[in-house]
Amino acid sequence: MTTPLLQRLARVNPTAAFVGALALLLAGLFLPGIVGGLLLFGLAAGLAALTFTTWPVQVPVTRTVRLVLLTLLMTAAVAKTL
Repeated sequence: MTTPLLQRLARVNPTAAFVGALALLLAGLFLPGIVGGLLLFGLAAGLAALTFTTWPVQVPVTRTVRLVLLTLLMTAAVAKTL
């Protein structure tokens, strides 16, 4: 059973999604203090939701890569807010 949100996400241009996520990442890394940290936390929340939603259909290597990237992103977000 797919939800309308998942159907809409499936139609998103992969290049646009990559550029948008990259822009959020760079803004989060370069903006000072809590503002950058909040952007990174938001990006991490989106990545966690995507990982949770697609977990059953991913191969173990993809799961591992996503978990490592999520961990690195959360570490950067915590470091940025401190």
